[in-house]
Amino acid sequence: MKNLLSYIILGVAGVFLLACEKAYEAPMEENNHVSIVTSQMDFANTIQVEGELTFGDVSRGVVSRTWTFPEGVVDIMDSDNDVTSAEEIVKAVFNKPGEYPIQLNLQFAGNAWVGNQQGGNTFDTTILVKVLDFVKIAIQANYINEDGSTGDPLSVADLAKNEVTASKSVRFTYTAEGEPADFLWEFEGGDPGVIKTAESEIDIKYKRMGTYGLRFIASRNRPNGGDTLEFKDFISVVPSTDPVNLEQITEKDGAIALVFSREMDPTTLNAGDFAVTIENKEAVINPSLAEVSIDANEGNIVLLALAGETLYNDDQVKVSYTPGQLSTLDGVAATAFAEQTLAFNKVNILEEQSDFDFSFENSTADNWPYLWWGGIWGEYDLEISSDQAMDGNQSAYIEFRPNGGMIIGHRDLSGNPFTFPVEAGKVYELGVWVYVDDIGANDPAGFDPDLRFYWDPGTDWSVGGNPTFTTDFKIGEWVYTSSYVQFGESGDKNFWIRGFNENNPETFKFYMDNLSLAEVVLRP
Repeated sequence: MKNLLSYIILGVAGVFLLACEKAYEAPMEENNHVSIVTSQMDFANTIQVEGELTFGDVSRGVVSRTWTFPEGVVDIMDSDNDVTSAEEIVKAVFNKPGEYPIQLNLQFAGNAWVGNQQGGNTFDTTILVKVLDFVKIAIQANYINEDGSTGDPLSVADLAKNEVTASKSVRFTYTAEGEPADFLWEFEGGDPGVIKTAESEIDIKYKRMGTYGLRFIASRNRPNGGDTLEFKDFISVVPSTDPVNLEQITEKDGAIALVFSREMDPTTLNAGDFAVTIENKEAVINPSLAEVSIDANEGNIVLLALAGETLYNDDQVKVSYTPGQLSTLDGVAATAFAEQTLAFNKVNILEEQSDFDFSFENSTADNWPYLWWGGIWGEYDLEISSDQAMDGNQSAYIEFRPNGGMIIGHRDLSGNPFTFPVEAGKVYELGVWVYVDDIGANDPAGFDPDLRFYWDPGTDWSVGGNPTFTTDFKIGEWVYTSSYVQFGESGDKNFWIRGFNENNPETFKFYMDNLSLAEVVLRP
């Protein structure tokens, strides 16, 4: 028992000695460091009114702290004081929309570090908070005068049944609060029927008689919010005595689709009144019609079904109509037309399946950088211009310098290429619209200026000019050119756009817009 007691005494003494040794370790100098966070710092401290924002001061060495908020703007949670706070963590509900400075004063025990720089023992900063109002929208609808100007207003209400003459358009505008970013219009009976656009003014044509509603949705992702307007029986489309117009010839479900400005009378259809010609390379085909009908869903579309013949995307299809009985449901006869060309409906992969800015509406010149090939390939100038546009508001304006050239790609500001998906073995139509301002004076002994669209990876260096700017190329108007291409392997690609002007001693000036890449089927 005595030995056991001795061991216990020695053990306690050892612990005491170790504790004493630890107490005498050299103390470390306290590290004073500024560190401030907010719950929405990754989203520019933007919230919706009545939303909560948390402020955190996790600095080290703080001996005094004061948060200061604008008066009458916030409710500081768990506090009777809504203007100042000394807490490390402050949760505040913002009750008014606007932009507000939130001030923070810190006093440290010694000099404090701010990032990798050491300052004094006092630190002041201001955090800007943006408080968005709830998303609220309102719309206005107006008739359109014959000269295209805005006419009288329509009644914006449920069951208004505003009368619109068939084939006429209505102009819609909107106002919005709360900075919504996404806008969706749904026009029952309208053309187009669905449109996503931030444009503040759009015109919608009504071709089919009947009574229709509309819906308009505006929203934003962060802070999340939105508003929806919906009106039933808003438009009542009534008969017209105006001439009926052929607005487009296209392809639908394998048939030729004649798109008229309003609904056609199915009892007036006669296959013998129509003639179709198909040209492909040297071949000319004159198919007969198996059936002529009205589209089941769109009464303004007349469908011509071919007998024993298939349409291919490289066909040039022309349609003629000799006046017979064809007329609208309101009794207006269709007029003759001759050799009107069919335009195929094609899905632009660059628009539908990619972030590629095919129309130059959402990019700057910095997004179309020089790719550093050296030699003549940097001898150009490019800007995003609003002087000319195939549609929308912008296009790329390019000048090839005398005896120069260009090689550019489409990149984000970090240098990453915008890509698009393709499949090996399929055929694609690669298209571009160009507007030539000045073609220069090309050396007749050299090669004509051109554009070439290469892709990476799997570059096909054999692709030709698209377009090649020959001396007879149309000046002062938009021209569409295209080529058919195939990809050796499936996957995501990006474009290298090469411009050539080496044999032209003058500056070559043009606009480029609406790039497209669409899957097609060619005649075997």
